[in-house]
Formats: sequence, C-alpha cells, structure tokens
Amino acid sequence: MDKQALLDELHCSSEGLGEAQVKQNQQKYGLNELVETKKKSILLVFLEQFKDFLVIILLVAATISAILGDHESAIVIFTVVVMNALLGTYQQTKADQSIDSLKKLSAPSAKVIREGKPMIIPSNEVTIGDIVMLEAGDYISADGRIIENASLKINESALTGESESVDKQDTVFDKDMPLGDQLNMVFSGSYVTYGRGNYVVTNIGMDTEVGKIAALIKQTKEKKTPLQVSLDQFGQRLSIIILIICAIIFGVSALRGMPILDSFMFAVALAVAAIPEALSSIVTIVLSFGTQKMVKEHAIVRKLQAVEGLGSVSIICSDKTGTLTQNKMTVQKYFLFKDDEQHLRKLILDGILCSDALIDEEGKQIGDPTEVALIDYAIKHDFSSDEIRKEYPRLSEIPFDSDRKLMSTTHHIGGNDVMITKGAVDVLLTRMDLNEEQKEKLVQVNQEFSSQGLRVLAFSYKMIDHLDLTLEDEKGLTFVGLIAMIDPPREESKEAVAKCKAAGIKPIMITGDHKITAAAIAKEIGILENIDEAVEGMEIDHLSDEELKDFVENKSVYARVSPEHKIRIVRAWQEKGHIVSMTGDGVNDAPALKQADIGVAMGITGTEVSKDAASMVLTDDNFATIVKSIENGRNIYANIKRSIQFLLSGNTAGIIVVLLSSLLALPVPFAPVHLLFINLLTDSLPAIALGLEPDQKDVMKEKPRPKSEGILTKDFVTTILIEGIVISVTTFIAFWVGITYFDTLTAQTLAFATLCLSRLVHGYNCKSQHPVLFTKQFMNNKFLLGAFLVGVTLLMSVLLLPGLHGLFSVADISFELLGLIWGLALSNLFVIQIIKWIRTKLVNRI
Repeated sequence: MDKQALLDELHCSSEGLGEAQVKQNQQKYGLNELVETKKKSILLVFLEQFKDFLVIILLVAATISAILGDHESAIVIFTVVVMNALLGTYQQTKADQSIDSLKKLSAPSAKVIREGKPMIIPSNEVTIGDIVMLEAGDYISADGRIIENASLKINESALTGESESVDKQDTVFDKDMPLGDQLNMVFSGSYVTYGRGNYVVTNIGMDTEVGKIAALIKQTKEKKTPLQVSLDQFGQRLSIIILIICAIIFGVSALRGMPILDSFMFAVALAVAAIPEALSSIVTIVLSFGTQKMVKEHAIVRKLQAVEGLGSVSIICSDKTGTLTQNKMTVQKYFLFKDDEQHLRKLILDGILCSDALIDEEGKQIGDPTEVALIDYAIKHDFSSDEIRKEYPRLSEIPFDSDRKLMSTTHHIGGNDVMITKGAVDVLLTRMDLNEEQKEKLVQVNQEFSSQGLRVLAFSYKMIDHLDLTLEDEKGLTFVGLIAMIDPPREESKEAVAKCKAAGIKPIMITGDHKITAAAIAKEIGILENIDEAVEGMEIDHLSDEELKDFVENKSVYARVSPEHKIRIVRAWQEKGHIVSMTGDGVNDAPALKQADIGVAMGITGTEVSKDAASMVLTDDNFATIVKSIENGRNIYANIKRSIQFLLSGNTAGIIVVLLSSLLALPVPFAPVHLLFINLLTDSLPAIALGLEPDQKDVMKEKPRPKSEGILTKDFVTTILIEGIVISVTTFIAFWVGITYFDTLTAQTLAFATLCLSRLVHGYNCKSQHPVLFTKQFMNNKFLLGAFLVGVTLLMSVLLLPGLHGLFSVADISFELLGLIWGLALSNLFVIQIIKWIRTKLVNRI
C-alpha cells in the first residue's frame, strides 16, 4: 500500500495517535503481549507420571506386599516409582518454557510519537497506528511498515535465519514476498544495527510474526522417542503376560495344598521379580551418564530420552549459518586488473578506510559482518586498521544507502584529497571510467564469483578538490578492485557430512539465506550433488502435504524458508517414516525444533526460545557435534539394550524354573525373599554397569534403526529366550540335585544361589552379540567387574554367614555344594559364548 493510504486506513498520521485513539485501539486490539495458554499445575504433572500401565501394576503389587507384611519390598518399589515421577515432572516443567522466552524477546520500552511529541512507553502499550521511532541498537516491539528511512539496517536473523543485516526501504512492492524480502516492513524480535527511521505499527501481540510462531509452538505436540514408545508397549505386554503366569502359579500352588496366603505372596513376589521395575530407572541412569559425557563433547541434553532418539535419526535438517559455516564473513577472493603487491595493498587500504567496522584487542567484532571481513582480511596482511585510520582520518562521507548501494569517504592521501567509494558491482560499473573490454571482464568476474555464492564488493576512487560531497561526486570513478567474501564452511563440516552419509543419515540444509549462497556451501561440504536438489521455500507453497512427501525425497537444500516451511518439511519426512533431527538458533526455528523428533538448538548464537523448544543444545554451534552426538546416541541405545537383555534373560530363567517345577509337581524352587534378593540386590548394579559399556566405534557403519522397530525385535527376543533357557537349565539342575539328595530348603538354596550367581556371570555374556571370552573386550568394563564383585560378596555373605540364613531362608551348605553352584554358574558363560560363536558364523555365511 501507499504510505499515506496505509496511515488513512489505520486512522493515524505521521504526528502519531491521540490519547483517545490510543485507548480506543488498545480496547479493540488488546495489549502488545503474547498470550500464554493455561499451564498444568506441578501437582497435576506429577500425578500424570503414574498413568503408565507398568507403574500401576507395580503400585498394586507394592500395596499388596505392604498389606501382607513385606514392607521392605513395598518401600523399595514405592521409592523407585516416586523417584521416576519426580524426574519426569522436573523434565516436563523445564521443557515448557518456550512461550515465556518469547515474551522476554519483547523490548521493555518503545519510543513513539503521540500527538506530535516523542515519548517512551512500555512496549506492551504500543498499539495499532502508533508511530515508532528507531535508531541503532533499538529492539523492535511490534510489526510495522516503514514510513521514514535513513540508511536503516535491521538484523532479522532470529526470524529469518539470515546472518546479514537487512537494508530497509520505504518503497511500495506490488507482489507478495517471503518474510526476508519484505524490505519495507519491520518485525518484532529484530533489532536495528545501523541508521534510523520511523514506522507505523500494523500488528501487535499474537498477530506479529513472533506471535504467529508462538501460536505454532502451542499447536505443536512434543513426541515420545522410539525408546519411550517401545518401553511403553513392552511394559504393558510383559506385565499382562507375567500377571497371567503369576495367576496360574497362584492357582496351581493353591490346588497343591499350599496355604492361600503363602500362594498369593509367592505369586506377588514372582511378579515383582519378573516385572523389571528397575528398567526405567536403569535406562534413566544410563541416559544420565550419557548426557554427562556429551556435555564434555559440547552437547547439553535437556531431555534425557533425546539421547536415545539421536541414535535412530535418519534425517538431519540443519541451519547453514554458524552450524555448517563459521558464522563469520571471510574474504575468499579478489580481482585486480594488475595483480601485484602494490595494487593489492591499495585495495586493502581502501577496504579499511571506507568502512566503519572494528575488531578490538580482544578480538571482539563490532559492525556490519561484511565490513568486519574487510578489517579481518587487512589484519591477515599485517595492516593495523587503527593506525591506518589515524594516519588517514575520515574528512567527510556519504553514508551507505540501500537505494544507491554505495558508501563514500574522503581522506588526505599522498598530498591529495581522495574519495573512496565501495558498493555493488552493477552500480559502480556505470560510474567508473572503463572501456568495453574492462567492463566485460568485470561483468564476467562478478558472475563467476556470484555463481560460487560469494558476495562481491567493488572499490573505486576519485581525486576531489572539495569535502562537501554530493551524489554527483560518485561518478567518473577509477576502478581499484573487487573483493569477494562468504561465510565459509567449518573445516569439520565436510567430514561430518561424509560420516552422516556413511551411517545412512541424509543431511539437509534449511536456511533463510539465498539459494545461490546456500547451494555453494552445500556443494562444498558434500550435502548437494546436483543443483536440482536446491529449491526456495516459495516453491513448496503450492504443494499439498501429500505432494510434499514425494517432493522432499530428492531435495537437499531449502533456501529463503519461513517457519511454516520448516515445519512442513520436517513433518513430510516424519510421515515417510523417518526420525528427524532439526537444528536452529532463531525464534523462527522454535516450532520446527519442537515438531522434530530431536530438536537441536545453538548455544552460542541461539535465542532462549530455540533453546527452550529444543531437546538438545550445542555449546559450540557445530554440525560435527550433532554427528558425534548421534554416535553417542547409538552407543547408548546399544548399552540400554544390553541392560534389557541382561534383565529379561535372567527374569526369563527364573520364570521357566518356576513353571517347570509346577508342571513336575515339585515344591516351589524359590522363597519370596530369594526372588526379591535377586531383583533388588544383584540385578541393578550389573544392568547399570552394562549401560556404561565402552563405546563401539563401528556403530556409525550401521544404518539407522527403522522408526517402526521396537526394542524387542525377533533376533533380540530369540537371544533373550536362548540365554534364559540356558540359565534355567543349570538352575533347575541345582534344584533337582537338592530335591533328590537333600531337603526342600537345601534345594531352594541351591536354586537361588545358582540363579543369582549365573545372572552375575551372565553380565559378561551381554557385553556383545559376538563371543568376547578371549578378547580384550571381555575385561574392558571396570564397572561390570565392580558390580560382579559386589554381587558375589553379597551372595557369599548370605550363603556362608549363619546369622543371615534365617533372614534369607537359606540352608547350611557344604563346600562341595558351593563348588557345584560355581561350576553350574560358570558353565552358562561357556555355553552361551559357544552359542554366540555359532550364530556369528551362521550370520557371516548368510
């Protein structure tokens, strides 16, 4: 719209609103604030942690145990469940801060013109039609249209992802444009880096671009990671199966004449022993150790389960600026008609003098990134910008203007007053004294540089005899040279991208930058192979969600994207069955970070909004750190599976022994206290120790796990059953020896001790799916060795100390029987290692 027509429509003028109009507008449109949805109370969040079916079963078992007098096991179960609930509550409340951080983005105050007078008001009182005054350093408190512009430059990186400040205009555009190209508009959450101007407020609160993002965040639901889903499903199925088995055991025991109370207590004890209630705690502990390691490797995990989710990522949607690149404009190339030391020094000198940027003694960069790059380039060539500027002080200037695309400064050099002018090549080309051959050469070089994604500046000069510069002076210039720059890729990005591809992960660049620049960087680091794989965000606007699913398959670079584009791209990949990681640093990234399976925010350049919406924060803003985190995630997931394998194969062995004894009409092989001893004292430490197994380097040669793949795959269940059967056989042999040659108490003691020791030994079987008995890997886990020694010490104390026999329902046993226990337990190790060797050979043949 024409500026005056807009002012008329908003019922305001350049003199600002009157007080009556302000009150009327505030009543009509509300305050300039982000609306927050009502939050759940901490108590409600805490209670919701108990909705899990497995937790409910455990609470019922613990309650019954307490009623029947088994207070020890009841206390243990209640403690574990409550601790998990507290941890879940903490995580959820910490993860719910995105809207709060968005509110902090709003400026605390704004300078407005009302009734012709400038005044400072709280930003939440800014209303539609207000005239807001801007100058360098000001944050923008509401969206609006520029009506006065004096070289206004605004950093909109938090909204668009584009690192360079945008040169604003006050002209009219006759077509719809992406957010990053709306040069006559300003947006809440951005800030002024240069110049000054006025704008009329057109949108406030939830109607601003930041407000739309806040609405998107509220609509986006956080997802459970594959491990959470798998454990939920597994817990429900396992609990139902175990409860059915326990009901059968209870019925058989009662029919065989065991007192009802004793039968019931044994069934409850078996349920407590069989249901791996420590599993969730062990998983949490393993994940916690994993997060501590990742902190040392520059990745802070805000949500524990994200560690596991990283291991199954198959798509990484990454921002360009600062993540794949250095977030620092750097001079890459230059062009001179006469390429020698003298002319190059002249070009560098002009770059220092015709710029306002500074790099202080501590290396802090101040100013426009393009001009900082010129100063940095000069420093690399042993120029001191401070000394040069002192020697040739600025006498006058024509500041940069987005319409002219030029900047001119004057200096006294070599006895003459010299005007140095820098700007866009196409603009300076018409103002320099060049022959046709020289013009063609410059056009060719400019096109060559631009096609590589480089930003090109031209430098020229002119002798003058006055310091009162006019625009007419910027003609008849003499060419000095061209300088081409870019935000270069990080050195480690190329290797990280190659590692991704080897691991079956597709890296995708999603950026607010221009297509040519994005494609150039993507091609250099290996993301882009063909230019057809690069598109602009507007190209997907006309596609339906179903069409987009097919479209994304062959695209690797998305440029000039909006927040909605990012969410649609992430969702399209998710609907194709992929686990998607999304990286970002700006306000505009927050909805997509939350939509993604694993949201990764930047710790250095990232806004608080993006950090709060993300699952993980990188302290070095480095793409390579994401890849390292994926490697950690895969190793942690493998370790969690080792823990689960250990727990379930041991539990399976116990259930098989009980079922077999019932079928053969034998006494119950374990006293309830035996099952609780194994469950609470000798299971947890080895399971945790297996979760801390040293990393395996070959995990990045594997393909990502399918999204639909749960923990209990066919191979995994087969392994658990085979190992459970092997352990149950040796345990039943011990029980049979006791029943045949001794009494029931001795038989129960032998069965209990053999199962307990077998499970401790079995920890070493769970280290790998391959045989490790005679390899370095067998003894490379000091935690597992410690857990084994603690478990053996506890077991031997129960067996050999008479004072503990009554408490733990064990009989006195001879050293011969002790030797039998050790022999049977160790035989499990050798048998299972042989089975692993055979299975490995068969798999290799296939």
